[in-house]
Amino acid sequence: MALQILARRPDPAIYTLPWSRALEDWPDDVVVPLTRGLSRHVVRIVRVRNHLYAVKETQADIARREYDMLRELQRIGLPTVVAKSVVTGRTDHDGNELGAALMTEHLTYSLPYRALFERGMAADRLPSLIDALVVLLVRLHLAGFYWGDVSLSNVLFVRDAAGFAAYLVDAETGELKAELSDRLREYDIEVACQNIFGELLDLQASEALPEAFPIDAIVERLQSRYDVLWRELTEEQVFSAEEMWHIEQRIERLHDLGFDVEELDITTSEDGDTVALRPRVVELGHHRRELRTLTGLDVQDAQARRILNDISAFRATRELGDLPIEVAAGRWLREVYEPIVAMRPPDATAKLTPAQMFHEILEHRWVLSQFAGEWVKLINAAESYYEDVLHSRPDEAVTPPAAE
Repeated sequence: MALQILARRPDPAIYTLPWSRALEDWPDDVVVPLTRGLSRHVVRIVRVRNHLYAVKETQADIARREYDMLRELQRIGLPTVVAKSVVTGRTDHDGNELGAALMTEHLTYSLPYRALFERGMAADRLPSLIDALVVLLVRLHLAGFYWGDVSLSNVLFVRDAAGFAAYLVDAETGELKAELSDRLREYDIEVACQNIFGELLDLQASEALPEAFPIDAIVERLQSRYDVLWRELTEEQVFSAEEMWHIEQRIERLHDLGFDVEELDITTSEDGDTVALRPRVVELGHHRRELRTLTGLDVQDAQARRILNDISAFRATRELGDLPIEVAAGRWLREVYEPIVAMRPPDATAKLTPAQMFHEILEHRWVLSQFAGEWVKLINAAESYYEDVLHSRPDEAVTPPAAE
């Protein structure tokens, strides 16, 4: 059988990979030794020139279906890894058939949950991972996606200010429907609770979690956080026709959660005394879109919210209140953000994104100011952070090899 490669924006170098060898036997000059999540399949992170990809060995029909599913989820704006190609028709040198392969682009600065613990993440940060997974799951359900295998292992996490953003990695069991029934949503939550309970027990057995860690409470948090967020995003609200301020209040609450309201369903009773309000279309990224409009920076949503707060503080302390926010944001970018980022040591580019570093510098300044009893200048806080904190952090991105 001839080798067949179905690829999105194909890179000719993909053809040079050792497709005639089982994935588990690929050589070290191709495979990048990155921490991977647990998987029922053989998965390897590989380098093709200056690009990194995850390669999963599976059956041909499964690989094609997942490739199509990931592309569709990306098309509608959901946070997933990017499907790159499907390779079928593989045989070894003796003519024996090998499994098909699905290639996805490696998500820069992302880590599986186990790698976070290997890098010293404290157990008390685990709720942040659960919260990120809940936001991802709610977004998928709003779009009509039934996951079927929700777990920490099927997600990659990217730092987002004090928390994380979650990206779907494995869509093998997923189905995209016009609308998701409550029964399928509940089943996804049930599977999530079961899988995560087992994953946390494994962490406990490996001593990554303390023996007394309240695993039951974490699983209950997943259920409760999901229920609260789903209600806020979808529940109908009824109020008096004289209390129309509830509409603006509901929109503000959704903005606080990071969601934009694209469409509202507002109906009045026959007598006109009451109004029923239900969000119809909501999308995460309110702060991210606002910051991108003001500055051109494209960051995670919680990072954007923190940066927007810093822009507001800059505008107030420099007495720029009379300037349009767009002008003030431009000055902040030139006078604050860009100089602080430019101070980053050249060998630290793979540790964190610039936006995450900036957030952590703001946190570091607060700690230094508390200790000093006075407000520390941002430039001094940045110098201290780069010297005393950042240098000891492990790399969270793989940088391309130096040009020869």
